[in-house]
Amino acid sequence: DLYSKPEEIWQVYEALSKVPDGVFTVAAAFGNVHGVYQPGNVRLEPEILGNAQKYIAEKLGLPEGSKPVKFVFHGGSGSDLKDIRQSLEYGVVKMNIDTDTQWSYWSGIKDFEAKYRDYLQTQIGNPEGEAKPNKKYYDPRACLRAAEESTVKRLQQCFEDLKCTNICGMGAPGTPENVLGPRRGGLPA
Repeated sequence: DLYSKPEEIWQVYEALSKVPDGVFTVAAAFGNVHGVYQPGNVRLEPEILGNAQKYIAEKLGLPEGSKPVKFVFHGGSGSDLKDIRQSLEYGVVKMNIDTDTQWSYWSGIKDFEAKYRDYLQTQIGNPEGEAKPNKKYYDPRACLRAAEESTVKRLQQCFEDLKCTNICGMGAPGTPENVLGPRRGGLPA
């Protein structure tokens, strides 16, 4: 069976609870898989987490509505926002999105290459002139920076999906000040 049962989650919870001062998460299977698949090929059932919370709360004699288990959502890449939000309601405190971050990183490089393709064919000569240098475009730091920026956007989307923006009292992040402009060796915008 590809789905965890409340009794199985209870066994894990019970075993891990024996660790003195232990704080842990449980990675229950509720249809989540690593990787990204065509819509309809993966069916998430976040209710499994909710049912496990009820079962374990009863076992522990906790009040109705208690959420004794902290879940980790393995294989969150490509998941529907409705399922993500529902899993949060059932006690998910962490979601893994490695496949999405890999794609966002690659996408930044791919988009950089597409945008600057005519500048990346030779060291000298581009649409701006035959004698114009292209160093600032083929410098690997330029495309890596684009990859980082793309990944930051994906992570920001994830933080918003998981309802964890501006909750630590630190406010919105400011504009970075430790970057060089193009005249000082900075990267193209």
